[in-house]
Formats: sequence, structure tokens, C-alpha cells
Amino acid sequence: GLSVRRLPPLPLLKKYSTDEATQGVAADRRHFYAIDNTRIGKYERGSGRRVGERPASPVLPLIHMDGGMVHGNRLVCSHSNFSETPMLSSIEFFDTGTLRHINSQSFGLDAGSLTWVDWHAGSWWVCFGHYNGKGGEPGKSNALTSLVRYDAQWRKIAGYVFPLEAIARWDGMTASGGVWGPGERLIVTGHHAPELFLFRLPRAGSVLELVGIHESPAEGQGLAIDIPTRRLFQIQRKERAVYEFDLGPLAS
Repeated sequence: GLSVRRLPPLPLLKKYSTDEATQGVAADRRHFYAIDNTRIGKYERGSGRRVGERPASPVLPLIHMDGGMVHGNRLVCSHSNFSETPMLSSIEFFDTGTLRHINSQSFGLDAGSLTWVDWHAGSWWVCFGHYNGKGGEPGKSNALTSLVRYDAQWRKIAGYVFPLEAIARWDGMTASGGVWGPGERLIVTGHHAPELFLFRLPRAGSVLELVGIHESPAEGQGLAIDIPTRRLFQIQRKERAVYEFDLGPLAS
């Protein structure tokens, strides 16, 4: 049995219907961005009105975008060649106003298949996933999923792995969504379990410490957070919906 605390679900405030919410979501004060493999939709918070889109094209050959976040006026999207192998990864940058593609940070062959990225404590935090089945590399299990910390110039500072008690709940998949929340706690989802995992950095060693699991009505996948308005966003893939939660107990 799991020794960590089972925590109540966060208060669900709103559901938004989108065309694109199959992989990830990002949010800022006025908008959220629903992310599909090869396209992004921009929506107004509150009304849910769609106000912009950016599809892949021959000039912008996107294959598999995943988690996203907003950093300043840039929408930052993780990208990989999932489910092809060997795994290739990059981070793609878009202007939040126009959704114009403005930059790419390529990792090429690296630590796995890039599933999400966040900016926290002056660093980039990048999750490289591994899979037991489809999209996995022969002889490598999802226990190789790792979180890598980079400085602003993309130099590696540190690396961590997830505890086996959490990995066992991922059904052979990986850490599909993640974001730094209040209190130096990392909020992570699996691929399809209706759970939010809370981790903190270890005092020693390389394994993240699992401190609690919140139940969630949404199933895994992409997450976004807006601390000033105390909101957490999560996609519900089978509905192509974005759920908006009050951070509630997490914000205290």
C-alpha cells in the first residue's frame, strides 16, 4: 500500500470545450492555450471563446507537441517524435499574442521523449519520458523517466527520477504533465489515471519525494498553473476539454 496522504480533489470551477486539448494546456492571466500534437488553440479565460490558432505546416513540421507553459510573452511547448524511435526531443517557442513560431531548442537524441517543461527558481525543468510499450525503446522501461534541471543557457544543473511507488501507477506510461506549484511542490500527472501527484525535491540523493496524491475528475495529461489567480488547468483528453480548478488547499 501507498504510505503517502490521499488528498481531496481540488474544487472544479469550469469546463471549457476545445478542438485541441488532447495533449497539453498552458495559461496566462487572460488566456489558455489548448495543445494538440500538431496545433495550438488560443482561448479566452472565462468566456472560452477561441481567439487564435497555429497549425503545423511544411514550414513548421511539428510531430508531437505535449505539455506547455507561458514564460513572459512566450508560449513554451514540449515536442518529440513520439511514437517513433529513437526518441528525439525539442522545445518550441511561440509568441503568445500571435502564436507565431519564434524559436526552437533542440535536444536531439537525449534522455528520452520530452513530455513537459516548466520555468521555476531561475531554471528550466524538463521531463523526459520513457514507455514500456508503444513509443518505448527496446530494453528501457518507464522507470527511466527523468526530470532534468537546466540553467537559462540550457546547461544541465541537476537530474532526478520518480519513485517506483508513483511509476507503478502509470500503467506502463510516463509523467505526462507537470508544473511547479505553491510551496515548492511539483504537481505531476500520469497518462490516464485521475490523480495529481505531489512531489518535492529530495534532501539527498536523486529520487523525488512523493508527498501526496490528489484525486482529480480529469484523467492525466497536460497541466498548467496561474499562481496570481490561484488556478490550475488540466485537460480531459476524451472530451477535448480544459478543466479549471481552484488551487484551494495547495495555495495555502
